[in-house]
Amino acid sequence: MASKTWKVRPVDGFILEVLSKKGAMTDSDLFDAVNEEFNDVGLADFNRLLMNLEIEGRIYVSTLTKGKRRVELKAQKQ
Repeated sequence: MASKTWKVRPVDGFILEVLSKKGAMTDSDLFDAVNEEFNDVGLADFNRLLMNLEIEGRIYVSTLTKGKRRVELKAQKQ
């Protein structure tokens, strides 16, 4: 019987970390990066995470073409 272990960092923190290092990305590239680190995150979970981060005001998601989105980190106010 396989047991699941908790990840040290949350997925939303990883998303913010990737965006801060690489800059703006397409949603498919970001999903691939998340899926390499957290292979149990599905597309529905990923979209929910993006929506929550956008509601919190941490990222900005815009439409590029049909079925493709651009995800970027919002500038931090100082």
